[in-house]
Amino acid sequence: MRVKTGIVRRRRHKKILKLARGFYQRRHSTFKNAEESVRRSLANAYVGRKERKRQFRRLWIARINAAVRENGLTYSTFMNLLKQKNISLNRKMLSELAINSPENFRMLVDKVRA
Repeated sequence: MRVKTGIVRRRRHKKILKLARGFYQRRHSTFKNAEESVRRSLANAYVGRKERKRQFRRLWIARINAAVRENGLTYSTFMNLLKQKNISLNRKMLSELAINSPENFRMLVDKVRA
C-alpha cells in the first residue's frame, strides 16, 4: 500500500515559502528555488550573528585606541596598564566612556599612568 503525502508536503512547502517572502523572482514562488535560498539565508544569518560580535569588538578597540592616543598612550600599553592596576572594565564600557565623557576617560588614563 502506498503512502500519500497528503497535507504534510503542503505544510512543509508553505513553511519554506513563508520564509522566502520578499525574495526576488522565482526564489519566493518556486519551492525548489525558495528552499535553496532559505537554507542559504539561514546559514548566513547564523554566521552573521557571530560576525557582528567580532565587528563590535573591532569598533570598540578602534575607539579606545583613538581616545588613548589623544592622551599620549597606545592601545596595547593602556590595556596592559589597566590589567596591572587590576581595573576590570570591558572594551564596550571603555569606548562608551571615551565617547560620552572624555574628561572621565582622561582621568582614568591619568590614574592608570600614575
